[in-house]
Formats: sequence, structure tokens, C-alpha cells
Amino acid sequence: METGDLVESFLNWSVLARGISRNTAEAYSRDLLEAEEYLKDLPSADSASITEWIHHLSRNGRSPATTARKLSALRSFYRWMVETGRIESSPASRIRAPSGTRRTPYALSVEQVASMIEAWDGESPLSGRNRALMELAYGSGLRESELVTLTVDRVNLQEMWTRPMGKGSKERMVPMSEPSVIWTGAYLDRWRPGLRSSRSGRTLFLTRSGNPLSRMAVWNIVRRSAEIACVPGRVHPHVLRHSFATHLLEGGADLRVVQELLGHSDIRTTEIYTSVSRKRLSEAVKKYHPRGGGEFW
Repeated sequence: METGDLVESFLNWSVLARGISRNTAEAYSRDLLEAEEYLKDLPSADSASITEWIHHLSRNGRSPATTARKLSALRSFYRWMVETGRIESSPASRIRAPSGTRRTPYALSVEQVASMIEAWDGESPLSGRNRALMELAYGSGLRESELVTLTVDRVNLQEMWTRPMGKGSKERMVPMSEPSVIWTGAYLDRWRPGLRSSRSGRTLFLTRSGNPLSRMAVWNIVRRSAEIACVPGRVHPHVLRHSFATHLLEGGADLRVVQELLGHSDIRTTEIYTSVSRKRLSEAVKKYHPRGGGEFW
């Protein structure tokens, strides 16, 4: 079987058996094709050639995070090759990803998030939709992909819970904040019926023409919210999720609780937010403690 056919079979298996998203499958495809271009024969590559490819990526300015992601795609491919009996062992299993400083997530202040949410007064269909979406994004820490796929039956206003479908089609239960319950209820009662069309289905958030909201539309809503609220920087939907996690930890929430709320399968993914909280604490000491900063002598 040609390498291209093998990669396609692997991607189809990953989507159907492992439940990875189409976006992840497309990223895997790009990474594997890039590896194939360097290695020439992906199925028969050995550890030495793969290690050289990793060094090649680093020499050409690829960040440690990008290189680690590409190596992860390669490991998954070879693991599938082993499991399906195509090779005896994975040549990538013992190769270490390059070390590097992990990027600290950018979180807004509580006041900045509040001003962005309150940029929408809810007095028109789209303003009401945007207010409900912003409240849910921050109040429950939802990803933009979870917001656009959320359906009416996955929101329980009486019990104040929502059931988003996360990465890998994994479902979780997330509490809704009181403001998100109020504004989602108002949107459902007052504005969604007027937006609904034959194309809407059960999707919660709809466009002006009744289509399900796209991920890019969510990005535009968040960016517009930041512009109206005069919040500087590159603000995108995931910043609200970062802020949700950071504010919980700063308020004293347990790391395991935050992991469950975010839907992280690995606690190490959640731990990155603790560095944000520690940074904020250090800044507070420097700013407010008598000997927190400046010259001591």
C-alpha cells in the first residue's frame, strides 16, 4: 500500500475509532505529509532518520511546541502501524520531543471580562444571542467548538447545567453561572424563535439567517466585544476559557475540579494555569507589600 493510502487509512481509523475531530485529523495529515517529504519512505523510516528530522525542524526555526506536535502525530501513526500488524515496533517510541518553555496562557482581568460581556445589552436578537454566548463562554469555560455545536437539549436552565461535546466527542457536565442561565433563558424565550429557520435544527446559537453559528463567527463576536469594551491585545474565544480557569484557581478552586470543568484528560494540561495564578500572586506582592519591590537600601 502506498504511503498516501496508509496515511488516509490511519486518519479514517483515528476519526472513527479514537473519535478525534476532523480538525485534528487535518493537522495530522499535514504533519505526516511533511514528515514523508523529508523521510522519503514513512513506513520504513528508522529512529535515526526520524531523530534527524526532529533536529532539522529545530534548525529551521520550528518552535519546541510545533516540533512536539509533529512528533506526536508520527508516534500515533506508527502505533497504529504496530497495532494493525504492518510493522513490529515503532521507530518513534523512544524519541524525545525537544524541551522548551511552555507558553503561558493569556488571561484577562475579571473587570475586563465583565466589560466585554456587558458590551451587549440584549435588546436585539443578535445582541441577546451575543450576551448569552459570552456568558456561557466565560461562565462555563467552553471552547468555541463546543459553543457552536451546543444544542437546545444540552442546556438545562432549571438544574443550571450544560452538556457540551468536547474533543474526541467526549461529553461532560458543566455548571452554568446564574447570569448565563438568565441570559440564555432570555435568548431562548425572546430571540431564538425569531432567528430559527428550517436549517437551524436543535443548534442553540444561530445566525441572522437561521444557520448554526460558525467558529469564525464566535471569534468575530469575541473580538467585537473586546473592541467595544476597549480591551487591548489579541482577544479570542480561548482567552475567555483561559480566564475562566485562571479566575477559578485564583479564587481557591482545586486543580482537579478545574481539570474536570475544562474536560482535560491529563492534569498536566491544567497545571499550566497554576503558573498564571502564581504570576498574579507575585505581581500582587510586588505591588502592595511594603518590601515587595523597588530598592531596599
